[in-house]
Amino acid sequence: MANKDKYRSFLHDEGENIEWRHGGPPTYDEVNKLFEEGRTKEWPEGSLEETVQNAIKSWEMELSHKTCLQDFKTINPEKFKLFVNGRDGLSAEETLSMGSYNALLQSSLPEELKPYKANEESFESSHEAFRSAFPRGFAWEVIKVYSGPPEIAFKFRHWGFFEGPYKGHGPTGNMVQFYGLGTIKVDDSLKAEEVEIYYDPGELLGGLLSGTHSTSAVSQGCPFSK
Repeated sequence: MANKDKYRSFLHDEGENIEWRHGGPPTYDEVNKLFEEGRTKEWPEGSLEETVQNAIKSWEMELSHKTCLQDFKTINPEKFKLFVNGRDGLSAEETLSMGSYNALLQSSLPEELKPYKANEESFESSHEAFRSAFPRGFAWEVIKVYSGPPEIAFKFRHWGFFEGPYKGHGPTGNMVQFYGLGTIKVDDSLKAEEVEIYYDPGELLGGLLSGTHSTSAVSQGCPFSK
């Protein structure tokens, strides 16, 4: 059995019947290293901040690597809704179908002004685009927690190094990061029923589109996600 991931609960405590998107549980060694080298705060073990941070990392792991909602341990699939920047909520099925990047990067801008067209991306193509851009992963941390269960409010930071091509834009090697605010409503079992996220997508996409554009750039993937 693989070593336990200290930032993602139950990752290697799963049963053998879990439906994994890529045939087995993921490994996060590279992005964990990036996280430990670049985080701004190290929360005490057992603190509310650490608990919230690990819970959200665990949810992201399930969303990115499990294909069956019945296998999720972090959410209540029947009640779950994801709200991003005030848009209509997405159900658990809709979020799983489109993937985290497409869910977070939907936009009401006119098509010709959209820097990222979520409606033209599949789950797989969206994840491949960002894995290519961030070969060492896309790290995530809790900056502050403002309230505890049942409605948890928090501030977060997301960052990575633009070291691989992104949709024809060459890498700059620079850090790309953004900050945001979120709330999580949990049930009596601490499973998420509603997640609400507010952030500026321009902070993410602006850094990626700053790379030199080349129509001959080749996409390259890596086995790590955020």
